[in-house]
Amino acid sequence: MRLSCLFALLASSVAAETLVATRTVRAQTLLGPEDVKVIERTIPGMLSHLDEAVGLEARVSLYAGRPIKPEDVGPPAIIERNQIVTLIYRRGGLTIAADARSMARAGVGDSLRVMNLASRSTVTGIVRQDGAVTVGGPDLSLYN
Repeated sequence: MRLSCLFALLASSVAAETLVATRTVRAQTLLGPEDVKVIERTIPGMLSHLDEAVGLEARVSLYAGRPIKPEDVGPPAIIERNQIVTLIYRRGGLTIAADARSMARAGVGDSLRVMNLASRSTVTGIVRQDGAVTVGGPDLSLYN
């Protein structure tokens, strides 16, 4: 068997898939199984399985038939822009809490810029499940 025939045989036996939107989905919409579908086409760098998008929030508008990138979706936002949040700074055994204003929308595990209301300084932290934003050392309770 010639090499080109062998390559064609291997390529036809491997079905690659890409995830696309079934309709136009506005940003900030939670995605359900009816909003996305899998097509048999390979587009590198795009999502390829339903479970990679269902239950997440569209971060940008998604258009019918267009592939979905990993950065187009994310965890549902629990913090809105301009919301007052608790800012937690941890370093070693020291913990300091302060009020801060969020500079954007964000979900659990997202990086978020916030402005400390007391000092007016802007810092970037990670959103915890309870809605607080942690900066400084590692936070073992990030998802608890």
